[in-house]
Amino acid sequence: MGFSEQDLLNWFTQYAYQPILIYCAIFLLMLASGFGLPAPEEITLVSAGLVCYIGSRPDLYPPPYVGATAVNPYVTAGVAFFSVIFSDCLVFFLGRRFGGQFLRSRYTARFRARMDDVAIWTKKYGMWAAGAFRFTPGLRFPGHFACGMMGLSTAKFVMVDALAAGISVPTQVLLVAFYGEHILVYFKQFKIVLAVIFLVVGIYYLVRWLKRRSANRKALSNPPPASASGE
Repeated sequence: MGFSEQDLLNWFTQYAYQPILIYCAIFLLMLASGFGLPAPEEITLVSAGLVCYIGSRPDLYPPPYVGATAVNPYVTAGVAFFSVIFSDCLVFFLGRRFGGQFLRSRYTARFRARMDDVAIWTKKYGMWAAGAFRFTPGLRFPGHFACGMMGLSTAKFVMVDALAAGISVPTQVLLVAFYGEHILVYFKQFKIVLAVIFLVVGIYYLVRWLKRRSANRKALSNPPPASASGE
């Protein structure tokens, strides 16, 4: 049984008139994305904008009942922006407070090489590295964590992060919210791209889990030799 574009539109339509649910979902998904979990920020922003577009066209997508309140595009863009800044600052402060303990933990050895790369970026570009990390998937969490750990000024971090987020976050939501009809023309491609993204992310985390499991098994089956004594 196929999943048509109309089915996907109907799925979005049911949430176009549940603003509180949408705002809460955006906050939680942005928080997950800020911590490096498989919740792509761009997909959340495009989806939020599409819900706003559907809510603005009751002639095409009738509300569930007369007088139903649709999702507001400006509020949605504001919630997305606030959520991004909040999650980035939370990671920053966690790095400042627990950065040393985090790197000394034996459970985080696999992060150290990436953190070294981030440290080089931060030393080279200073506060502007915080903005670069915002546009670099995979380095966002370790980058913001390292900014806090290395003692970057809080005011400078917030200023640069807010500037970078202001360029990308509200604009994506509002562009889709106001020009959704052009995006819907390519909805089939959007659906395919969305499916491919989730598939790639799923494979990536599956491979990581399998490699970690294999490494743990190898470490257990080949313990380091005990040092000789009395020789």
